[in-house]
Amino acid sequence: MSLITKIKELETVNTLSKHEQLVLGIIDAIDSGILSTGDQLPSINNMVNEVGFARKTIVKAYEELKERGLVESKKLKGYFIISQETKVTLRIALLLFSFQRFQEEFYNTFRKELGKKFQIDVFFHHNNKSIFETIMTNVMGKYGMYVVAPIPDKAVAPKLRLIEPKKLLIIDRYLSLGNEYSFISQEFEESTYLKLIELLPAIKRFKKFVLFYREDSDYPKGVLNAFKRFLGDYSINGKVKETYKSSSLKKGDLYFFISDTLLWDVVRDAHNYQYKIGKDIGLLSHNDHVIKELVFGGITTISTDFKAMAIRAAKHIKNQETTQLIMPSDLIRRNSL
Repeated sequence: MSLITKIKELETVNTLSKHEQLVLGIIDAIDSGILSTGDQLPSINNMVNEVGFARKTIVKAYEELKERGLVESKKLKGYFIISQETKVTLRIALLLFSFQRFQEEFYNTFRKELGKKFQIDVFFHHNNKSIFETIMTNVMGKYGMYVVAPIPDKAVAPKLRLIEPKKLLIIDRYLSLGNEYSFISQEFEESTYLKLIELLPAIKRFKKFVLFYREDSDYPKGVLNAFKRFLGDYSINGKVKETYKSSSLKKGDLYFFISDTLLWDVVRDAHNYQYKIGKDIGLLSHNDHVIKELVFGGITTISTDFKAMAIRAAKHIKNQETTQLIMPSDLIRRNSL
């Protein structure tokens, strides 16, 4: 039995539109083994001649199959089967910075909220523009939806604007692409500054306020700006350091971390020195995690709720919404400050 026969068999189903007839006919052909991965579909012109449908109907059907991740279009060559996972209704490319704990939390919640009918392929750019652009080039046109945590640099915007606005959702870091694009992002500078003001009485108990920040990292610039502004506005004795050197812990200092790796280095040294966290030294961390709730009576954090971000992102996709949302940051007070 041929692909065309499968499509024409569905003519008797009165409830199907012509484009639905094409989509289901091709899916049926994949499920029955008539079409396999790598096979080429009839050209749009040939399909028009074979089934007698309008050209725009054929194009609409092929585009839906692309969104499901079943079909890929190759320039000047045509449409090809790239997957036999026909139960998937939408294939999503999820591009993150790296698989840090809070991004893992986002992914796990996002996957759970969407369910089995959505296929999620995860990629990591590690804040590297070359890797970012290579990934975007490789995935372009192969997915029905792109959920991207972008490098916050205008240089990557043209690549993202190649994606239809309805197929792109910006998450985590904000990048301005235009009013037609959706985003669910964090805001770092003003939110961090306001949370530091809330902590002012506690911060003043310590001799020095130290932020660990590396310019060559993916750390949010807004956190650094907020920290410097806070020091100046409230005459706080503070300093920015690139990294923490083992055994350089000073009693009476308050340490602010974006990197969890440095946080655990300091926690280890505090344990070795028998310093009381929250009294002898203070700790403040960016991005919350269950571990920070448990160790040493808890570590105070300034954090966006990544589970809530993931739930909102899944809702955006399932409901095909337009979303432009800045997620609030929460101050979670614990023993360390």
